[in-house]
Order: sequence, then structure tokens, then C-alpha cells
Amino acid sequence: MTPEELNAARGRIVPDVATGGLRVLFCGINPSLTTAVTGHHFAHPGNRFWPVLHRSGFTPRQLRPAEQGELLGLGLGITNVVARATARADELDAEEFRAGGAALTAKVERLAPQWLAVVGITAYRTAFGEPKARIGPQDRRIGGARVWALPNPSGLNAHWTVRTMAEEYARLREAVSDRPGS
Repeated sequence: MTPEELNAARGRIVPDVATGGLRVLFCGINPSLTTAVTGHHFAHPGNRFWPVLHRSGFTPRQLRPAEQGELLGLGLGITNVVARATARADELDAEEFRAGGAALTAKVERLAPQWLAVVGITAYRTAFGEPKARIGPQDRRIGGARVWALPNPSGLNAHWTVRTMAEEYARLREAVSDRPGS
């Protein structure tokens, strides 16, 4: 990708990979410019979402971003708190996160997944006014969906390795498997 292509992708909206009745709707912070250029979620080469999703047991093999549509057959989907693409998440302000949280709430109520998994604790805290939230299952429900905050798989998140993220994502996968009707 050229710098011109990336710059032209600022502000683009990337369609969700979602349908009604999913087991888990994964929710990123917002699309990267690479995602906006390709149209594939978590497409930046430094993003660890796809390896973590596989290592945690959600997918039978490591999918490539271009194979994101295969998630639907596994009962999984992808959306974002904030729809517009930026070079960095810190280009978003608190008001955008709060508005994104309201839009996400309406989407989750409409799609009715079993779980909403927000991949980014700071985005979750800001979007839903939960400043003390921690990684893991949350008390909040949105519609009938239970909520889990997961570590952000961005390569910029140096606090979490692929291994430790996969362990946390696997905790969610086990909760989904243990409670098929919840």
C-alpha cells in the first residue's frame, strides 16, 4: 500500500462481518487505515487478532484477514466501537467513543449475539462509562448479550503477548462453550 492509498482511507467505514444470532461479536476499537484500504478487519500486519483467535481455539486454523467471512460459519463476527478509520486510535476523542457505544448498543440489541467481546479495555471503559472495568467478563449486559473485555491485539499493545492474549481469549471461548444458551 502506498502512503497515498493509506491517507485516502482516512475516515472510511468498513462494513461489519455480522449477522443475527452469533455466538460472539468481536468489537474492535476502530478500523486502521490498512483495514480501510483492504476492507478486511484487523488487516494491519502488526495486528495479532487472527493468530490469537486461532490459538485461543475459536478457529480451526489461522485465518487471513481476507477470509474474515468464514467467521460467520463459526458463529463469530466483527464490528467496531467507532466506525471511521484512523491511523491511530488516539485520534478518536471520548465523545466519539460514547457515541460509538450508543450505536454499538443498538447494533447488539438488533443482532442479539450471545456475547459481545470488546477488544480494547480503554475503548470499553470510555464507550460505556465504566472507568474501573478490567479485562474479563463484565457485569453489564447489552440486550441479552453478555459482555467480555479483551486485550487489544494491536502490535502497539506491548503489555500482552500472543500467548497471554490467546489465554484470555480462550477464557471467553470456554465461557461461550459452557453456556450455550446464555
